[in-house]
Amino acid sequence: FLYKEYLNSDEMPDADRVLIEEAVIAASGAYAPYSHFMVGAAILLDDGTVVRGANVENAAFPSGSCAEKTALSWSVSNCSGKRPVAIAIAALSGGRLTREPVPPCGNCRQMLVEEEHRQGKPIKVILAGKEKILVIESAESLMPLRFTKSHLG
Repeated sequence: FLYKEYLNSDEMPDADRVLIEEAVIAASGAYAPYSHFMVGAAILLDDGTVVRGANVENAAFPSGSCAEKTALSWSVSNCSGKRPVAIAIAALSGGRLTREPVPPCGNCRQMLVEEEHRQGKPIKVILAGKEKILVIESAESLMPLRFTKSHLG
């Protein structure tokens, strides 16, 4: 699939750079006492609102919640009528941004694709790492063989 790659956020449009900064802020608030792998997501809605989410771990695995799932669920629940247009994802390990961008897990990819289909418009996915940043124009690109409501019959 196609994506854009940036070596640093200075090369990016301002809105994307700000969304990455929001994702890093979200990651710093993650509750990750077991993995110490803190993930943050920031969703830009079509009215300019930014919604943040962080991963929340739980001793009863897998009862935790991913950052992307947290942010998307909050935006759907609390921002009715507003459409997500982009999501930035950043992870911290040892208090520092990871070297490589961290992609969403399968469950989060499925949730993003479902929301994209529900809204009828693409959601840009921005994956931020220290050495590079990837920008994917549609969440659907992350799941070429996605499961959709059409499979339910």
